[in-house]
Amino acid sequence: MSNAPVVAAVDGSDHSLRALEWARTAALRHRTGLVVAHVLPDTAQLYAARRSSLADPSQPEQYADPVGERVRGILAEAPELPEQVRYDALEGSVPEALRVSGEGALMLVMGSRGRGGFAALMLGSNSRALASSAACPVVVVPHAARSAPAEAPEASEASEPAEPSAGSAGSAGSAGSGASAASDASAGRVVLGLHAAETADDVLAFAFTEAAARGTTVQVVSAYAIPPAPTLVMDSPFQVIPPEGLADDGDAVPAEREMLRSQTERLVPFRARWPQVRVEQAAVPGDPAERLVTASRSAALVVVGRHHPRRSVGHLMIGSVAHAVLHHAHGPVAVVPTLSDDS
Repeated sequence: MSNAPVVAAVDGSDHSLRALEWARTAALRHRTGLVVAHVLPDTAQLYAARRSSLADPSQPEQYADPVGERVRGILAEAPELPEQVRYDALEGSVPEALRVSGEGALMLVMGSRGRGGFAALMLGSNSRALASSAACPVVVVPHAARSAPAEAPEASEASEPAEPSAGSAGSAGSAGSGASAASDASAGRVVLGLHAAETADDVLAFAFTEAAARGTTVQVVSAYAIPPAPTLVMDSPFQVIPPEGLADDGDAVPAEREMLRSQTERLVPFRARWPQVRVEQAAVPGDPAERLVTASRSAALVVVGRHHPRRSVGHLMIGSVAHAVLHHAHGPVAVVPTLSDDS
């Protein structure tokens, strides 16, 4: 049980109400409280400031809050609620007010888009700002249009890289079997995007904690660059890797074997801390963001680190992989910051 609450950011939009439902079940799984945070619109904030400055007792004390009324109605009909539920009407700018609300939270859950913006917008400005700067993990729940099931692979995907090898308990799916196979392999799992040398411990701990709460598997996915095909390049400064450079006694190419070995070493303390959590490892060729987006079609949650802990200024930047996954994932994505200096 955690004392840190799950915070759900709502604005009354369908996207935010999907996030509220996700947050409600997350709070129940982690046996903690639920805080529903709504940043009042400018009209309500101006009304409160005007009434306060004029001290006019003839005016109502509070501006109407239809979002609060709707949230209370939804929660009243929910099949089960956490023991502690609180609704907070906040003032200020949306990103700053929610950043403050999320301080000390187990996670901040929000929709990918709010009421504003274009219908085709993949990620709203507030979601992007908080995923880049919040002090706690931020879970972004995509809108319904992005949660559609995987389609059949296009013809262009027919010639994909060789199938990756799995470490320990399983595989992240065959690269050669297309997007649907990778999606099936991730069904119901917590998918962790791991760079063995760079991903902070806080990111791994979040993934294992979430998998333990769900009673599911952590699927660890790392990607490596595909070497260039042997070819004759005239006057080229680049090294060409011949076929014998990829020779290997087993089924995996050297890059894959080394990545699986690095994964295994990095996972040792987390396996010991969460022995009940089943772990699947896979090293896959290609772009890491693309692999994680494919897995997101059926994964319960995709977990990525916000950034390399030593590459960003003031911990306020978001890495390219997290940025791409947030914009294109088909399911919930948790962006986890470096929470401690020794991570």
